[in-house]
Amino acid sequence: MNSHGNRIDPPLWRPTQEAITHTRLHAFTEYLTAKTGQQFPTYDALHTYSITERGSFWEAVWDFCGVIGAKGQALCRKDSTRIGFEERFFPEATLNFAENLLRLKSEDTALFFRREHTGEQKMSWQELHILTGRFQQWLEEQGVTVGDRVAALLPNSPEAIAALLATSALGAVFASCSPDFGPRSVVDRFGQIGPKVLIVADGYVYGGKSFHLEEKIRTIAGNLPSLKRILVIPMLASGEALLNSLPSCQSLPEGDPQKPVHFKQLPFDHPLVILFSSGTTGMPKCIVHGAGGTLLQHLKEHQLHCDVRPKDRVFYFSTCSWMMWNWLVSALASEATLVLYDGSPFHPTPPVLFEYAASTRCTLFGTSAKYISLCAKYELSPKADLDLSALRTITSTGSPLVGDLFDYVYTHIKTDVHLASISGGTDIISCFVLGTPTEPVWRGEIQSPGLGLAVDIYDEKGNTCSQGTGELVCTQAFPSMPVCFWNDPEGTKYHATYFEKFPHTWCHGDWAEKTEHGGFIIHGRSDTLLKPGGVRIGTAEIYAQIETIPEVLDSVVVGQPWHGDVRIILFVHLKDNATLTDELKKAITLAIRSGASPHHVPKKIIAVPDIPRTQSGKISEIAVRDQIMGRIISNREALANPDSLRYFTQVPELNT
Repeated sequence: MNSHGNRIDPPLWRPTQEAITHTRLHAFTEYLTAKTGQQFPTYDALHTYSITERGSFWEAVWDFCGVIGAKGQALCRKDSTRIGFEERFFPEATLNFAENLLRLKSEDTALFFRREHTGEQKMSWQELHILTGRFQQWLEEQGVTVGDRVAALLPNSPEAIAALLATSALGAVFASCSPDFGPRSVVDRFGQIGPKVLIVADGYVYGGKSFHLEEKIRTIAGNLPSLKRILVIPMLASGEALLNSLPSCQSLPEGDPQKPVHFKQLPFDHPLVILFSSGTTGMPKCIVHGAGGTLLQHLKEHQLHCDVRPKDRVFYFSTCSWMMWNWLVSALASEATLVLYDGSPFHPTPPVLFEYAASTRCTLFGTSAKYISLCAKYELSPKADLDLSALRTITSTGSPLVGDLFDYVYTHIKTDVHLASISGGTDIISCFVLGTPTEPVWRGEIQSPGLGLAVDIYDEKGNTCSQGTGELVCTQAFPSMPVCFWNDPEGTKYHATYFEKFPHTWCHGDWAEKTEHGGFIIHGRSDTLLKPGGVRIGTAEIYAQIETIPEVLDSVVVGQPWHGDVRIILFVHLKDNATLTDELKKAITLAIRSGASPHHVPKKIIAVPDIPRTQSGKISEIAVRDQIMGRIISNREALANPDSLRYFTQVPELNT
């Protein structure tokens, strides 16, 4: 029994002592003990050391993981120009991100990859070097150099990985979007960063259907005046029309296969990638991540938290728009083999991803909570039909993994597996809280705070919550903090995003609580971000498409908790002579699907007579969300039309 008198269930999984001794985390602990003379009998003791002796800890991660580069001093506390925290990590260090990922050059397999329409293929480390070299040679021919931006509209593929590696090898900055994004969504992102070149696929396949991108690319190119050249990668063998219609388009030359990839040595904080926020309150924020911080944080998470070892096979179901794609690619630095998949996770049959994992002997299977939920609804039982004996770790992120889905994994996927629910985000290109392979797994809980991360839960006054829910915060600097936001020279947006709520404390925007086991439960975002199926959705991107529908005067979109996930609800205020017919719903759906992405399409479209707005004229999404969930709204006086809230009370359509 616990202090509340409730029965305490046993953990769903506990590693054996023999298994613990084979983990990379155990090896790191022994290494740290030999280096410092200190003992670390528990994970808590190791975590405490990692945040009280940060310089020593991150230096040990650098050495243990074999980072290629000049290290210098680990931590500097003298840079008052830093936003939020003054510390700067490895201020004297130089390295190259791509060099650390391309550390092997052999005929062993670097990548497995499968597209819906091509079947399983593989690429050796040597072949990956050659492909990266072809991209690098092409980029140099276009005059791409240190600090230039390279944008990519590509599916999850070897070409996308080689493009990232070639870009970072030169010291340029990479940014990517999934090809299913609408033209407006792509331009809203790439248009802010001024890319010199754009690398695109001519199309992609999803759910057995082919989608050609010629018109979309022409529209995007016409709205990116900084572009000098477009590189077309044939995915559907239909790129000829694009090459002929746009003079700026080229195909990838064969290049010189004997010319090795060369790596420019750059500072630790040199920009590596630009990731984009969801665009909830307007244009997406352009979040710049540094090469050193990204590399070091991913090495730590892969090896110490996910027990990734050389020659392991690591899979994550992701598109190139999600930070988990960057996380997956970095597993190359741990000498692991990547397992890539492009297409629908349920085509041609629902078990396709597990069949792929079995055939490639995956050791880590990464996915979203929504995917696991759908597998449960499809009543899939991979454990009964497939050989998953190589699988040691399953990771789940994107949205909280509820207790019932923990049960499903252990009952129907694999009994003896480390199930790690993980949570972090685009903002840190990694995780604040995640799994630990030496600790037990408790139902519905994330196991632990990340090593080197001073994670806490604060109440509204900025005090630590010993019990109950509050804001997930980090009270000390860490290497994978963004270097900056693009086009934010004074750091105003950066500070407002993370440090405005609590001075000198990173506030992540997750509503969470600590558990009695030392873990965490994430209850969702504390703002209005929509995350159906774990996909980050910005409301502004939906509104941009609604503007094209003449019958709609106004609208508000919110997320409604629904069966362990979140579904998008769109309320529309129509013109007096308009009716929300099935045809109009289809037109709205088509506009959102084609202009934003399929992920943005609402599950329910409901007509209302008015939309709540603040005194300054802004749509009050929070008020609508709270009203449909039956919460008390304390700030009605902030609304210009508070009576409009009554239209969102007990809406019958929200019960089905």
